[in-house]
Amino acid sequence: MKKALTPAMEDYLELIGKLKQKNKVVRVRDIAKGMNVKMPSVTAMLNSLAKENLIHHERYEHVDLTPLGLKQARKALRKHMILFNFLKNVLKLDSKQADNDACRMEHAVSSATLKKLVEFVSCLDKKGK
Repeated sequence: MKKALTPAMEDYLELIGKLKQKNKVVRVRDIAKGMNVKMPSVTAMLNSLAKENLIHHERYEHVDLTPLGLKQARKALRKHMILFNFLKNVLKLDSKQADNDACRMEHAVSSATLKKLVEFVSCLDKKGK
C-alpha cells in the first residue's frame, strides 16, 4: 500500500467485506446502494482502491478484495464493531445511533485509544460477572 487509507476508502473496504460475506459476489450496484452514492462514484473509488492493490475489479465484473484489502477491511470492521458495542452496550444508545456514531468515530480513533477502550470494556465485563 503506497499511502494511508482515507476514511472513504476504509468505508468502501468495510462495505465490500460485509457484502462479500453476505452475498459471496460483490457488484458495483450493491456497493452504490450500500454507500448511497451513484455508480460513477463507486467506479472512481474502485479505481483508487485497485491502484493501492486493495481490490481486483475489471469493468463490468465483480469486485474482490486482495489479501491486503481483506486485511484492511477486517481492521476497519473490527474498529467499527468495538465502537458500536461500546456505544450500544455501555452507553446504551439505540442501534441506529450507535452505528452512525461508530462509523464517524472509527476514522478518528487511534489504535492506542481503541486498545484502551477494549481494556475498559473488558474490566466492566469482569465486574459485571
